[in-house]
Amino acid sequence: MTLPDARNILGLGPDDDLRQHLAQYHAARERIAEMVRHAPNEQLAIRYQQSLVEFDQALAAVREHFEQLDAQATIHHEPEEVPAEGKQEPCRKSQAWLVWLLVVLTVAGGGVLYHHHIRENQRRIVERIDSLNRQGQILLENRRWQEATRVFGQIEKLEPCSETALRGQHAIVAGMQEEQKQFIGYWTGQAIAELESGRLDEAEAAARRVLQNFPDEREAAAILVSVDKARAGMTRIKAIATARRLLGGREWELAANAARKLLDADPADNEAAAILADANAAIEKQRADQARAEELFRLASERDQGVFDQQALDWLREAATLAPANPQITALLEKMASYTRTLRVPGDFATPAEALEAARDRDRIVLGEQTWKGPLVINAAIELQGAGSAATIIECPPMQGCPITIGPDAKGARITGITFRHESFLADGRERFAAALVRGGGAIFVDCHFMDASGHGLAVIESGEVIAHRCRFAQNGWNGAAAIGAGSYLEVRDSESFNNFEHGIESWEGGAVTLVNNRCEGNSRNGIHADNGAAAAVIEGNQLIANREFGLVLGSAGSGKISGNTARENLLGGFVILHNARALAVTQNQATLNRGPGIVLEKGLSTDAYGSNISTRNTGSQVVIDADLSTRE
Repeated sequence: MTLPDARNILGLGPDDDLRQHLAQYHAARERIAEMVRHAPNEQLAIRYQQSLVEFDQALAAVREHFEQLDAQATIHHEPEEVPAEGKQEPCRKSQAWLVWLLVVLTVAGGGVLYHHHIRENQRRIVERIDSLNRQGQILLENRRWQEATRVFGQIEKLEPCSETALRGQHAIVAGMQEEQKQFIGYWTGQAIAELESGRLDEAEAAARRVLQNFPDEREAAAILVSVDKARAGMTRIKAIATARRLLGGREWELAANAARKLLDADPADNEAAAILADANAAIEKQRADQARAEELFRLASERDQGVFDQQALDWLREAATLAPANPQITALLEKMASYTRTLRVPGDFATPAEALEAARDRDRIVLGEQTWKGPLVINAAIELQGAGSAATIIECPPMQGCPITIGPDAKGARITGITFRHESFLADGRERFAAALVRGGGAIFVDCHFMDASGHGLAVIESGEVIAHRCRFAQNGWNGAAAIGAGSYLEVRDSESFNNFEHGIESWEGGAVTLVNNRCEGNSRNGIHADNGAAAAVIEGNQLIANREFGLVLGSAGSGKISGNTARENLLGGFVILHNARALAVTQNQATLNRGPGIVLEKGLSTDAYGSNISTRNTGSQVVIDADLSTRE
């Protein structure tokens, strides 16, 4: 490159000195180099690079020229021309301006394109921001918060401090907060609904879904606490039911252990305490029964002479009732019973009806483990022996009558180890037969079940007499057991009457009762209802629990006593005493935890006569006096 060309490129005149403008030339060169590095496309980058090369060549040529001049000046020692004082060097300022103009002109074509690119880029940025904003709004509407955050973040990069980006980010925060509120509200409500419905696993799952996303959510945490409490409550309910089942199955030790575990967890658990008390009382009674059974066994053994002995046989039967698991008593009873005639079904006869037809007083009929078809009628003082209430069953259709009927000539009949029931339940307004009916005769039932009858479980009428020991009356269409009419007598001991459609045990129209150490629970009306007229009522040591009316209603009786009974958790109350039962001594009874009053006394009864009875923790009044019961059925 020639020196004039170089000076022309750099904007230097014939007499201008490059060295006085080196800083400006270096800055101009860096600007051109920056344009090369940031060219918007390859073509402009090439053009900028060509301009940079020309600029560098011009600098190099002019610098080389002045270096030669400096070298010559040093050799010839030529004096430096000093301008006159105050004289300005011509065109210095305009020469610098010309340098910059040259630079601009050198890259003029690229510069115009570059500024056009800038404007085009800005336009594109605006269009891109508009497009991203539209995309972001769609994402906001669809609650896609993460994607929306990225989109508005891109807007922020394109335009720092953008109002569009700021509004979008605020909308994201507000939307997420609203979604959080909705999420928590929905799943918390779901958890509460499941908890109230008793679906504890579903309630826990819903609450935990909230806590997984929002660990500090207090209401969901509180629901989990409620779920744990509900589970503990359900565990307790199951444990109580198990303890009651063991109690009902006469597994006294197991029932007591189950109750103790409940009391270890909660010493104030009243139900567990009551079960434990019942079990302990049963254990004590069992020990006394076993001692009495051993004594009766000794007496019977001494009388055994190899011939029929009614007294010895009666002792052994009582001993077997008191200690059914004692093998010695069972063996001796079988031996002494065989001194009478034994009829076996199957074996000697194909059906119980055939055996009963051939039987006479003091005969023993032994039924095998089978479901036998009734109706059957006993009209002799025979013994009907089953293989156990779970193994020997007598049933018939409900329209055909009672599975077993004891007639007037069966005075002294004895029935053991049999279940009497209807094949199906029928309650259509017609005569509803009992599972067992005693009409004028006398019978002893031991270890028998009376259940699923359309009418009463056991009915005693027409001056019949019945002793039921260790029996169960359950799920019958009327009462579990009933004594009806003058001269009829029902004695029930150590038995259970559960879930019958009317009363657990009832007597009326002159029937007399002796009810001792029974458990009447869950019946649709009262545990015991005695309206005996002038007949006697002896009711002692009974447990009257969770019946849907009262534990005991004593309507009338001419004599007897009511003592040592417990009424607990009955729906309407504990004990009701009417004026017509005023002749009876009612003492040492306990009413507790009933949902109505503990004791209700009809008008005309003095509270002094009932002061020994205990009434505690019942809902409402513990004792109601002067009650108007004239309209009660």
